[in-house]
Amino acid sequence: MTFAPKTPIAEILTALDTGGTTAATLLDTALDRARDAAGEGARVFISLMEESARAEAAASDGLRRAGVPPRPLEGLPVSIKDLFDVRGAVTTAGSKVLATEPPAETDAPVIARLRAAGAVLVGRTNMTEFAYSGLGINPHYGTPANAWDRASKRIPGGSSSGAAVSVTDGMAAVGLGTDTGGSVRIPSGLCGLAGFKPTQRRVPIAGAVPLSSSLDSIGPLAPTMACCARVHQVLAGETIRAIPPLPVRGLRLAVPRDFVLDDLDAETASAFQAALSTISEAGATVIDLPLPELLELPVINAKGGFTAPESYALHESHILRDPDAFDPRVISRMRRAGEQSAAEYYALLNARADLQARVAAKTGAFDAVLMPTTPRIAPPIAELEADDATYGTVNLLMLRNCSVGNFLDRCAATIPVQAPGAAPVGLMIMGETLSDDRTLAIAQGLETLFQ
Repeated sequence: MTFAPKTPIAEILTALDTGGTTAATLLDTALDRARDAAGEGARVFISLMEESARAEAAASDGLRRAGVPPRPLEGLPVSIKDLFDVRGAVTTAGSKVLATEPPAETDAPVIARLRAAGAVLVGRTNMTEFAYSGLGINPHYGTPANAWDRASKRIPGGSSSGAAVSVTDGMAAVGLGTDTGGSVRIPSGLCGLAGFKPTQRRVPIAGAVPLSSSLDSIGPLAPTMACCARVHQVLAGETIRAIPPLPVRGLRLAVPRDFVLDDLDAETASAFQAALSTISEAGATVIDLPLPELLELPVINAKGGFTAPESYALHESHILRDPDAFDPRVISRMRRAGEQSAAEYYALLNARADLQARVAAKTGAFDAVLMPTTPRIAPPIAELEADDATYGTVNLLMLRNCSVGNFLDRCAATIPVQAPGAAPVGLMIMGETLSDDRTLAIAQGLETLFQ
């Protein structure tokens, strides 16, 4: 067995355990797809980690032959976003400006946990420079095209663009991404994958180039929510345990009627309404929830929110020394830090805590909150590259719904709910803070309705 793109990892692990394939065979398949000149590999990966990956695959196969009980991700090919520290490699975060920095001395904690779980790390995936966009466009390394309607060269979503396409195209079984305003969930939703953003504190963010230390979180992009649950447990350093799907019947699910349903395109609106009908017919109670508090978000974040000052503080020396090395659309957003005073940043912290409390008072009575992952399907790359105004408008729109969860410090999952053959549309399932396991169980239950 090799593995077909988007094969659930449980099937791959079973094939490994029963001798139906080997880690070396799986890695060969992933590398062949990554190097296929007719494919997207040259834009998916900033670098392949072939030497170390072959050593990891050989070690994994040797452990199985010796009868050693397999670790949770034993032999599974995994891609990692370019912003994670890997010992001995330079962490460039999708940029050119960091290329001359010294190599990382240690693995990021999540990389160490993947290795300890037996994962085979295939390579470092492309991303929006410094993770500062929800579109996935990168002028330095190119932009991998979405697997859906590839002839139209549509965005994969960002910032974890290469992570998503590595999974849809079978260059990895799972992709490791980060999520500051949707960078796991947006590409998962636009590419027809499952994705999970944990409550921030569940997974350590050390060793990952920050965009916003207030909002950054780390999660998987994978074929199914069960895949996400297993990988999340590894990333969180937790004991692997079953998180079975919760029955849909009897769930109380809220749909905010403010902010997150504005400006939906026809494909997204249709798929979302059809999904709600399917969920209701399966026995869940779906309730329209007035949530005007969300309308405060654009006002609260009007001066760049957390991302502008926190990213500028990290990159100030590079910005002052070599501004032309940056993606112009990224550096312009970082420079918005100048619009925000220290007093305004402090007010932002207080406004966040206040909004978190007021929204939790309304959503706490529900099992989860549902909304479209993104307000529209993936647009063509060319139309966004051609016009700064279009890029800016679409970027803010793509980030809008997912960023709610980051600002509120919630966990959230996305599952594909489009009709067969239609453009990918994600359904986001947002839980309460630290309700990660229950949210994963609810998402798995809902996922069964759309498979």
